[in-house]
Amino acid sequence: MDTIVFIEDQIELAELIIAFLNKKGFSLCHFVNAASAYTWIETHEASLILLDIMLPDMDGFAFMKKLRHQFDIPVIIMSARSEKSDQLLGFELGADDYIPKPVDPDILCAKIHAIKARTTHIAHQNQIISNDIKIDIAAHIAYLKDQRLDLNAKEFELLTLFVKNEGRILQKEYLFNEIWGMDSESENQTLTVHVKMLRSKIEEDPRKPKRIITVWGVGYRYEKI
Repeated sequence: MDTIVFIEDQIELAELIIAFLNKKGFSLCHFVNAASAYTWIETHEASLILLDIMLPDMDGFAFMKKLRHQFDIPVIIMSARSEKSDQLLGFELGADDYIPKPVDPDILCAKIHAIKARTTHIAHQNQIISNDIKIDIAAHIAYLKDQRLDLNAKEFELLTLFVKNEGRILQKEYLFNEIWGMDSESENQTLTVHVKMLRSKIEEDPRKPKRIITVWGVGYRYEKI
């Protein structure tokens, strides 16, 4: 389950918000200071951070500066400091939203849903999944059955192009131009070699491929299995 990190030193307020968001299906991990929250974030996966500004050990703005050096986790600031200058500073430091206290729980819940929907959409845009093959576009990494594939740059581009065009016959000339470019000095045979190498890494039996099918005299067709 996605975990929301909640950094708030007012215990009674924290308990009310946690109880409300738990009923809405959210899982929260609560901290009363910034240092302990940051230590947790370094070793766990947080989907979102709810951040108070006035904390006992480090103010929320200092926390934001530190966080953004290492993480791109969405942050909603909730603070009694509602001056325009404070809100502008929060956004300049990378906050996704700034809610003045007292916080309306329904508004907070709606904002959490909106941020989660947006970040999930972005994550899906950066991923391609074809049954047991997963391609992380942003990280330039591909997995087969959750095991990372050892692909060179061209093999990764070739696999991505195949999966994006599942079921379509792709001509050899098209594949070569897309991966190596029309002005490339590489030989067309390079494509054949890379397809062979790619098959050796994603096919159960590369001699009898089921994913990358040869269409004789034309090119190749990728099939999801």
